[in-house]
Amino acid sequence: MKLNKIHHVAIICSDYQKSKDFYVNILGLKIISETYREERKSYKLNLLIGKEEEIELFSFPNPPKRPSYPEARGLRHLAFEVDDIEIIVKELNSKEIDTEPIRKDEITGKRFTFFNDPDNLPIELYEK
Repeated sequence: MKLNKIHHVAIICSDYQKSKDFYVNILGLKIISETYREERKSYKLNLLIGKEEEIELFSFPNPPKRPSYPEARGLRHLAFEVDDIEIIVKELNSKEIDTEPIRKDEITGKRFTFFNDPDNLPIELYEK
């Protein structure tokens, strides 16, 4: 078996416009396409990260909350690689996005931190 890369990560949000604003205007992801599916009462927004990775942002009527704390089984968080974590943290904080203190990974020695999207999905910044 040969898996080439992660193609996309899918996220279901509770407030489509708020999440779209967060991922596009705060995190700076580029819109590839946006579709409204009337039969599902659902938006699907394809966003570009870097050169080819994607996030699919979905809206559905009344999606259930995702348990985060205490941590539940399943996907733990979404992580973005960054060149300079301090610059990104300052930019997020200037946009009123709270971040955890920058920590150092005891295994790799790399710096990282976490913040949340509008639905409290944990997002990690991991310094290259």
